[in-house]
Amino acid sequence: MEPLTWTGGLGTVLDPILYAVMGVFIIAVLAQIVLSIISSGDRVVTNPDGTLSSAGGLYGMSSMATRWIGIALVGILLVYLVVGALGGTSTAGIVGGMSRQLLPVWIALILTYVLSIKFKRKLGLYGKLFDSTVGMIGFGLVMFWIFAGVMAGVFDLIITHDTLSQVSGMKNKLPGTPLFGAEEGEYDWYLLGGDNLARDVFSRLFKGAWVVVQIAPLATLFAFMVGITLGLPAGYYGGRLDTILSFLANLILAFPVILLFYLLVTPEIVATGIPNYMATVLFVFPLVFLGVLLNSRYYTQPSFRTPLLIVVLGIMGWIYLSLISSPGSKVSILPEFLDLFEIPAGILVVFVSVVFVNAPTVFRIVRGLALDIKTRDYVAAAQTRGEGPWYIMLWEILPNARGPLIVDFCLRIGYTTILLGTLGFFGLGLESESPDWGTTINTGRQLIRAYIHPLLPPALSLMTLVLGLNLLADGLREESLKD
Repeated sequence: MEPLTWTGGLGTVLDPILYAVMGVFIIAVLAQIVLSIISSGDRVVTNPDGTLSSAGGLYGMSSMATRWIGIALVGILLVYLVVGALGGTSTAGIVGGMSRQLLPVWIALILTYVLSIKFKRKLGLYGKLFDSTVGMIGFGLVMFWIFAGVMAGVFDLIITHDTLSQVSGMKNKLPGTPLFGAEEGEYDWYLLGGDNLARDVFSRLFKGAWVVVQIAPLATLFAFMVGITLGLPAGYYGGRLDTILSFLANLILAFPVILLFYLLVTPEIVATGIPNYMATVLFVFPLVFLGVLLNSRYYTQPSFRTPLLIVVLGIMGWIYLSLISSPGSKVSILPEFLDLFEIPAGILVVFVSVVFVNAPTVFRIVRGLALDIKTRDYVAAAQTRGEGPWYIMLWEILPNARGPLIVDFCLRIGYTTILLGTLGFFGLGLESESPDWGTTINTGRQLIRAYIHPLLPPALSLMTLVLGLNLLADGLREESLKD
């Protein structure tokens, strides 16, 4: 069986066109940059009604040319993906093989966009996101990795080989190398090549996405629960409570992040059970937050509030005990038949560390917002009506702080993703055979001068996910400012 090229038979027709359009696009972008410097004050004109419009001229022509050439470039790339997804590996090479494996992801993305755009006027801030080009691009990048991670990690729909299986003769093989001794029903190629242990880079890439998709958003969410639960009373009450909580937050922030991680994930510290005890404290905050939220909302309806709290807190308490309980560790509470989750020790340590590091920053943001919003008239009106402090904090102040918090949440997931990659790169927390991107980059860098293909895919994946989160945050910020 012959090795695959990147674009297969389709490339003989489209590759020259792609290279030509890319060259013209680069020239157009450079020309636009030069013209923007030369005609910096003449790019817009003021209309009689006070609105602004393009002044046209050379800069306007270059801007239009760049836009249309960029659209043409995207169209050519879509041809590669579509033909590859429908025609298969033999037609479009490595690109086609990857596109065909990712067909469930493309379908999920298309359905998400179609439904979201159709009902965007009924979806609040999320729907307004689809009025922003930047936000839509960021949303697409983020959802691509979410769908890919879920489908690879939960349903095994994308991966072509087991992420831990080693195939003789495939060590450090280049992308598109046919699998030696492939059996019937087994995928015939290593699409992105083999790593230094003869494992499939393509499969490990998307399994690694599942690790990131699990940890980064959940860890950020838990950090927000901690920060909101402590930041709201600190900003609302002020005084000694604010002083004590702010001092503790600043004390944590004073330590270098990497040093904190080194301390938390070293085997000696893990053996003492400190991460498990930290999980016991940190993971209780979502439980407290939800309990106080429901109690403050339905305080005047005890016949409804009491059974609701019993059911919700009962379920949340079971989840909480399952999260912190680990057989054989320092915290082993639930018997195995009641334990809902089996969290590996390495992931728990990393999760707790990320929450512990991010929570003080969220606390400071929430505290600052609460200090500002508590002086507004609608807060004074709620106090006049006799509403309790927690009702005012959770149902008056917090909803009016949602814009900055949603934007920061997206950005913080990006920071957490980079942090996870950094931890994996330094070999902290997760097992050495973990397919997460940081660990894969660390493994690939050892032979970077000879073989770059095991290192490049996870590095580019990390970059695109963080870029997508930043663009998504920009789109949300842009739309939230219009409210």
